[in-house]
Amino acid sequence: MRASLRRGRTWIVVAVALLAGALVLVALQGAIRAPGPPLAADDPAPGGAQALARVLADRGVEVRQVRSLDAALAEARRGATVFVHDGLGVLDRARIGELAAVADAIVVARPDFASLEVLAPGVRLAGAVDGAPGAAGCAVPAADRAGTLSDGQRLLTIDDDAAASGFTGCFPSGDGFAVVAGTAPDGAEVVLVGATTPFANESIDEAGNAALAVGLLGARDEVVWYLPGPGDADAAEAPTLAELTPGWVSPVLVLLVVATIAAGIWRGRRFGPLVVEDLPVHVPASETGEGRARLYARSSARLRAIDQIRIGTIRRLSAVLRLPRSADVDAVVVSAAQATGQPAASVRALLVDAVPQDDRELVRLARDLDGLERAVHAAIAPDPSLDATDPTGRRT
Repeated sequence: MRASLRRGRTWIVVAVALLAGALVLVALQGAIRAPGPPLAADDPAPGGAQALARVLADRGVEVRQVRSLDAALAEARRGATVFVHDGLGVLDRARIGELAAVADAIVVARPDFASLEVLAPGVRLAGAVDGAPGAAGCAVPAADRAGTLSDGQRLLTIDDDAAASGFTGCFPSGDGFAVVAGTAPDGAEVVLVGATTPFANESIDEAGNAALAVGLLGARDEVVWYLPGPGDADAAEAPTLAELTPGWVSPVLVLLVVATIAAGIWRGRRFGPLVVEDLPVHVPASETGEGRARLYARSSARLRAIDQIRIGTIRRLSAVLRLPRSADVDAVVVSAAQATGQPAASVRALLVDAVPQDDRELVRLARDLDGLERAVHAAIAPDPSLDATDPTGRRT
């Protein structure tokens, strides 16, 4: 057992290292990755928005989180404020237009190009502000109560056409604004918040973020918290696998298939019979014994190896001592002890009880067994060096 552990300690160390690395990776992912999507109303992680949802609920606002466009459309028709954060960018212009056509009020956190083109034509993305933006400076009640916003805001610009259609900006920084409000072409009241910081758990308590978020989403008794999922994407407009695959992939795949088939034919050929000799093949007993001994040595099966030697020794001693086939080991021990004059306990320990602890002891036991067998032969069989015709018994 110890020898097996010594031989396999390298693989054991590798397995333990891989297991430890997997556990560390799982722990890091659990600590870094949010349990839910960004700005989820039931997510307590730093990137979630559970704090805002609970504040709204305490103020009597019913917050219903949905993950499909159909559910959002159904709730919007009832007059609820629609809060949208399309972090994956799955909504196309047609779906955003469907939502704008039935909603009375829409608040969009970190809008993308499609949302701006449908809800606020003429409003564009303008990067991020360095530090905190300026004071509200607009007539939007929620922004006016907030006063200021924290660092990390993203900016939106308003061109002349958007300004002429009624869009106004709050919290300016240069030519951009952190919040833009106006009326969409379909008639919905739209508020575009450039960043997610006013809504996220980790930053909602900074500056006037909480006042802005509560003011925008708490104006009505119901809020539809809509986080689009992959199921809202238009599968018909999604690129096919052939469109996403580079042109060189197909020839390489064909070449790999041809090479695999050729390698299989090459390695699978048989040049003549596997065994030249006519079966059954005769294997010398010495090769069998040597192979079995190597297997015992490789697996450190010392006790099994010495037992095989003992079995052969006991069988030969039984034949030399003229014992019947039914004789047990104890009979062989007694007869061998009587023939050699050795103590029966020593003979029994040698033939049965002794257990080798290492290779050196295994070799010693094998030599002692050979010596016992020679001693029995010398005691039982006549000495071939004595001349039987010489009455004096002198050696020849």
